Amino acid sequence: MAVYTQIDNPELFFQCKIYTGNGTDDTSITLDGDENMQPDLVWLKRRDNAGRHRLFDSVRTATKWLRADDTDAEGTAADSLKSFDSDGFTLGADSASGGINVNINTETMAAWCWKESATAGFDIVSYTGNATNRTISHSLSAVPAMMIFKNRADSTNWVVYHHKNTSAPETDYLYLSTTAATADYADHFNDTAPTSSVFTVGTDNGVNDNTDAHIAYLFAEKQGFSKFGSYTGNGNTDGPMIWTGFRPAFLMVKKSSGTGNWVMSDNKRSVFNRVQNTLYANVADAELTDGVYFDLLSNGFKIKDASSANNTSGGTYIYMAFAEAPFVNSNGVPCNAR
Repeated sequence: MAVYTQIDNPELFFQCKIYTGNGTDDTSITLDGDENMQPDLVWLKRRDNAGRHRLFDSVRTATKWLRADDTDAEGTAADSLKSFDSDGFTLGADSASGGINVNINTETMAAWCWKESATAGFDIVSYTGNATNRTISHSLSAVPAMMIFKNRADSTNWVVYHHKNTSAPETDYLYLSTTAATADYADHFNDTAPTSSVFTVGTDNGVNDNTDAHIAYLFAEKQGFSKFGSYTGNGNTDGPMIWTGFRPAFLMVKKSSGTGNWVMSDNKRSVFNRVQNTLYANVADAELTDGVYFDLLSNGFKIKDASSANNTSGGTYIYMAFAEAPFVNSNGVPCNAR
């Protein structure tokens, strides 16, 4: 029998959640899936107004945040995300005065949650920099397709490796925290591609500053669950269709051949096609309710506008996508379209 997916139930490893803050200590946020999932990475963003992107992970431990939309070093807030729970997470009161926008009363929020697992192709690696070219072990038992790095101690950009960024992706990089196009720089990855057991960092402060603590989020492709690819825009509202092998729950797209925002879409903020509720990973702006257009299909996604952010004619775009359901499960049963 053909292998259609490596993961029948994506809810065990990735879930989106929307919620409304209440400003109350020990607020429990329960994920919506039929399966319990204790997340190891929780990415939170305010929707109704401007608010920073806050990332929490179980390796750095609760209450410690990083901001995707800025270069800031790691911060700690006792009334932020307080714990990673068996089916969600718990928030503190997050007072409006000096709060960090994860649980302010009446604010609307988006949460994207990943479970660390070699099965699902996700590993969180913490290490101390030494400012010399080096390899670092990971636990994916597969070659990473995308890696996201942040220096926890200093003000540096988030460095991104993507295996479809260019024909020689190990020589190039993107910054999650800016709109900049792909650029070539040997000091990020020492011009060395990752393997199924290690990744390489160079001497740049963003990935390997001497004595500084660093965090890396590593993702490998898993058939029917995750895809890290690229496409070329056609500048038409009838844009390209991109095959992923699953119905996406989450999609992030970045123009790599030129400047452009990191577009974030998902199946919870836009429950019907066209998907147009848009957040940008690199800015703190409120959600656009008439933003960048996609259709989320049973087997991938289709571009539905000619925006520079996702479909300039001849432009090159990279993406990361995670499944709501595989196109066909291991029993040969297809999923439905939205």
